[in-house]
Amino acid sequence: MRSCPKEVTNLPPKSRVSVDIAKNPLGILRFLYLGSSDVSKDLEYYTTILKAKKIWDFTSIGTRVAAVQVCSGPLLLLAGHRPAPSVLPVFEVGNLKASVKEFKSRGWQPDGGEFEIPNGPCYLFRDSSGNQMALFQDVRPRLLESGFRQTR
Repeated sequence: MRSCPKEVTNLPPKSRVSVDIAKNPLGILRFLYLGSSDVSKDLEYYTTILKAKKIWDFTSIGTRVAAVQVCSGPLLLLAGHRPAPSVLPVFEVGNLKASVKEFKSRGWQPDGGEFEIPNGPCYLFRDSSGNQMALFQDVRPRLLESGFRQTR
């Protein structure tokens, strides 16, 4: 087990990343959504060729998404509903409503309204160059890891 700095060890287990979320305007990078033209084929590539660990794999509302761990950073989400090739960084913030209010006060504009992802409420937005990103609040942690709508 990795040792944590003293100020982090007193946090509840669910909050081990709370310090990182609070320190940065976009919290932490939790997911990279990768557009996939064939999730099965891409999942085989990541797990067989790169030896990534499959974390979860589900089909819902006509699309398939599989999560793989390829590094110590964010999960890669192989997403059938995203255009291939594309990458969408998804950031977790501690309080989505407060973050959105603060960002809007400085001119930030969401790319559409609030919507739900399995982990919780989310907003898409674009930077000044048109790069799309997302912000969410993790109100349902580890939902997909529990086997939600598992694809075999």
